[in-house]
Amino acid sequence: MEGNLAALSQYLAQTMDRDPANRKQAEAALAGAETLPDFCSLCLTVIGNSTGQHHVRQAGSLYFKNYIKKNWKHQSEGSQDPIPAAARTLIKANIIAIMVSCPAQIQLQLSEVVSIIADSDFPDNWTSLCPDLISKLNVNDYVVNIGVLQTAHSIFKRWRHKFRSNALYLEIKFVMEQFAPSYLQFFIATDALIDQNVNNKAMLVQLFDALLLLTKIFYSFNSQDLPEFFEDNHAQFMALLHKYLVYTNPLLESEDEEQAGPLEKVKTSICESIEIYANRYEEEFPTLPQFVQTVWGLLTNTSNEPKNDMLVSKAMSILTSLVKIPRHRSMFADPATLTGICQNIVLPNMTLRQSDEESYEDEPIECIRRDLEGSDTETRRRAASDLVRGLLEQFAQEVTNIFAQYVQNYLKEYEADPQKNWKSKDTALYLVTSLSARALTSQAGATQTNEFISVIDIFNSHVLPELSNDVDGSVHPIIKVDAIKYLLVFRSQLTKAQLLNVFPSLLNHLSSTQYIVYTYAAVCIERFLAMTTPQKTMMFEKSDLVSISQGLIVRLFDLIGTGKTPEKLAENDYLMKTIMRSVFFFRETLLPYATDILRRMSLIIDAIGNNPSNPKFNHYAFEALAGLVRFLCESNKVLVNDFEVALFPHFEKILTLEVAEFMPYVFQILSQLLQLHAEPGIPPNFQSLLPHLTQAVLWESQGNIPALISLINVYLVKGGPYILEAGFLERILGVCNKLIASKSTDHYGFEVLRAVFEYIPTAGLQPYMKAILILLLTRLTNSKTEKYTEDFINFLAFLFVIKKDGFTIDSVIQCFDAIQGNPLFPNLLSGIIIPHLPLAIPDDSTHTLRAIGYTNLLTQSSEVLKPPCNSQW
Repeated sequence: MEGNLAALSQYLAQTMDRDPANRKQAEAALAGAETLPDFCSLCLTVIGNSTGQHHVRQAGSLYFKNYIKKNWKHQSEGSQDPIPAAARTLIKANIIAIMVSCPAQIQLQLSEVVSIIADSDFPDNWTSLCPDLISKLNVNDYVVNIGVLQTAHSIFKRWRHKFRSNALYLEIKFVMEQFAPSYLQFFIATDALIDQNVNNKAMLVQLFDALLLLTKIFYSFNSQDLPEFFEDNHAQFMALLHKYLVYTNPLLESEDEEQAGPLEKVKTSICESIEIYANRYEEEFPTLPQFVQTVWGLLTNTSNEPKNDMLVSKAMSILTSLVKIPRHRSMFADPATLTGICQNIVLPNMTLRQSDEESYEDEPIECIRRDLEGSDTETRRRAASDLVRGLLEQFAQEVTNIFAQYVQNYLKEYEADPQKNWKSKDTALYLVTSLSARALTSQAGATQTNEFISVIDIFNSHVLPELSNDVDGSVHPIIKVDAIKYLLVFRSQLTKAQLLNVFPSLLNHLSSTQYIVYTYAAVCIERFLAMTTPQKTMMFEKSDLVSISQGLIVRLFDLIGTGKTPEKLAENDYLMKTIMRSVFFFRETLLPYATDILRRMSLIIDAIGNNPSNPKFNHYAFEALAGLVRFLCESNKVLVNDFEVALFPHFEKILTLEVAEFMPYVFQILSQLLQLHAEPGIPPNFQSLLPHLTQAVLWESQGNIPALISLINVYLVKGGPYILEAGFLERILGVCNKLIASKSTDHYGFEVLRAVFEYIPTAGLQPYMKAILILLLTRLTNSKTEKYTEDFINFLAFLFVIKKDGFTIDSVIQCFDAIQGNPLFPNLLSGIIIPHLPLAIPDDSTHTLRAIGYTNLLTQSSEVLKPPCNSQW
């Protein structure tokens, strides 16, 4: 035990070594140690050792969390549970006590461990969890309390996104009975301590950290339905929430203008709970008007510093939720109220701040990503925009009229001095977009517009001129971006002729020196190329834009090439997505530029192969490459060799270094290239790859399997005789054995077997037939599933359809019957095949295969007409 403990500590310390070789060695040693029966006990001992080195304990908690995440829910058929039953019991009995005794960083890891286990075992197989957590709460140690509450929060927040079910409600009821009374008592005790420590900053920060978790747990408890406990104690809970929604204490206010402090975070969390009560439990929420007034006060009195952004956005979200509900119309219907909301809440939060401008300059890609991918939901601008759209649902004309005056004033200010007053036009365009686009999708832009605003008139008068101006002229870059975004949002409202007319301007903006300008231009071009008509046909033909294809792709490659490191090169996935879209749009019209495009793509693959930092960029890069192979090489087979010469060195490096993220892409493209070879057999460069492709280690990763299957099948199609002669058939059958043994991959095994039976010469296949059928029947006997049975029946149908020399339906039946002393095939007919054949055969490929295969069995087999099969016939 002591020796294993010391060794484990040493390996954990080594995982933090700067030398990659040492880290890899330690990781391998730890993977081996996982098989020890006392591995979990050793881990918990290292983590819980208060005299141990902190970095070792921290490494241990991280490794243990990942081990539990990987193995706790492991249920692999026919294999031994990686975590013994005794270890599972030990972990659940001790994890809470160890967690609360550890420093905060380690507590977080162990809290996640508890959450992972609870997700699987709680409450049915871990009834002691709630009592264990409650027993650790005490008003004298808020370090422990925070660890307990963090764990409770991580367990209960699962409820927020679960579908309603009896099992879920029973779990919530179970927790309410065990946890809720103590939770309320602790909430009250924490409130009292806050009052007692009003001048003790250190203690207040701890107490508010606990209060934040208490409010988050409150949200989780009420996220599915209103529990009886909270209905009975409604007044007490709401008094506490309202108290801290209006609470002030200079000691708790964040000194950092950028980061929210404890007080801002608690108020934000309370706003989330108020919104859910306003939306779902209004009848049980008599103090709603009081909270609305409080929220209104928050919005008008909270400063515009970035630290308050999340609080303001959540507060606006409450108003947005309420104003959409017809029965609350009277709450907002007064013209003075509407004007007050528009003037005092919406407009101040739509105006671009200095901090926003700095973000565009310092972190342009993050700002673009938040804007385009909808992750800016916690920004003031997005919340204000959502509030405008909420107001439009009840007061479309009134709100449009109110804002129209402001829009005109902002535009006049801009026209008076464009350089000085550029923010006025930015606000005007953002406000007009919010007013005009009543419903938005990323696929089509605005799908529903405001009938009181002409988006085309605004485009012609205030957007098109900005797009027509010099790319890097006197116009502020953000105004350029606003114009492109307007075009992006309202593209479906423009005609094809208007879109074609503006295309050259977008292309010009790719030459901008401003990161945000050329990126938004690329995004807009990508969306244009993907546009469809109402009849679901492509909006643009290749002939419409073929003249710009080379300039577009070359410019995009040039922009990506400005990245001087692999990380910077792969930073802007929007540019690579536009390249991918261009490849799939222009297709074979890119043939004249194939050599240059291949050279540039090859450089990119080489760079990202060294450091795969951006998964989206990598995905688009390889999809673009697969598109180039498909459209260029299929159109000109001579290019296949050029692609292989350019790409094979990079592919070999990826496979040698085992870059897991890229291997499936490599297999996919290799499959395409091999398929495109016109000459018979397998080319020499692909022959040399085959030994690596049949190594067991490659098939361990689930992510590799689909692409590997496709590649192996192409090998079989192209060179079945070579595979047999070179001795690779046994290795491929070994792969099939592994795939068939698992419920998650058995269908892939059948896919390879179909190719084996179709393309391996019958004489070479004959010695393996019996072993293959025994493998399939063993799985059918020992761990049959409905899916496997269906796949087995389809496979037999496939065998009855194959037409090749020396292979007949009768030879298949005879092979089954030779497995044991008595004929086996009649039993398969009566016990498996006939019960699973549908009476009505739907018109799809699987059932067509069955219809043909089993009709062949009835009409082309002499064996099936002999006893005892004839009775089944």
